[in-house]
Amino acid sequence: MTASPKLQAQRVWKIFGDRSDHEVVAVQDVSLHVGENEFVSLVGPSGCGKSTLLMMAAGLEPISAGDILIDGRPITGPGADRGMVFQSYTLFPWLSVEENIRFSLKKSGLPRAEQDVLVREHIELVGLTSFARAYPNQLSGGMRQRVAIARALVYKPAMLLMDEPFGALDAQTRLQMQELLLNVWQTHRTTVLFVTHDVEEAILLSDRIYVMTARPGRIKTEITVDLPRPRHLLETESDPRFAALRRQVLTLIRAEAQRSQ
Repeated sequence: MTASPKLQAQRVWKIFGDRSDHEVVAVQDVSLHVGENEFVSLVGPSGCGKSTLLMMAAGLEPISAGDILIDGRPITGPGADRGMVFQSYTLFPWLSVEENIRFSLKKSGLPRAEQDVLVREHIELVGLTSFARAYPNQLSGGMRQRVAIARALVYKPAMLLMDEPFGALDAQTRLQMQELLLNVWQTHRTTVLFVTHDVEEAILLSDRIYVMTARPGRIKTEITVDLPRPRHLLETESDPRFAALRRQVLTLIRAEAQRSQ
């Protein structure tokens, strides 16, 4: 790591409970970094604390010990420097697509005309121009998640935090959303920390992958994804290096899952 990272976790712990016999150590002594314009994924067995770690990076969950820094500043709560995309769509059902996206600009202080330009650009970015005035109940699950991604990007955060954003989608829609996210990232090079349980998804999207241990979650291994970009799903999956990475990551996760049992 030659330059200062965009995001850095330094010996981070998360303990739930009252520090008695009932406490649960979810995350234990985790250190990691995400470089500027880098796409990094967290994977690991179920319950390993990867989503908890992401929530601490978002400022939505207090840190028990250690620090998480963004641009060298400790994270103490939510901030406009981080955009968050959850697995659930978290859209306002009474607002249209364009109004849901505009909501993120509510406190920006930008004139209405500038907001209009940004909203229109991001609707086009996620391919929903024909649905700008539609409401969430008129959209498919994939479309609703596109709106959530556009809403997280429209105010130009320093980085994007994504918690299994495609986990609730059917297989075909998930593939489409992965391709969309690849295109958006390759165009804008937004810094991304991405949580997923899908190993193939992590390899397809990422520059690096952190594999976490079973609870209490620690960093087991850091893996560099040495596949060329731009990436396209069918071509990337046919690369022998993809199969080797998939086998490596799955073997690590399987070992942790067996250990936890």
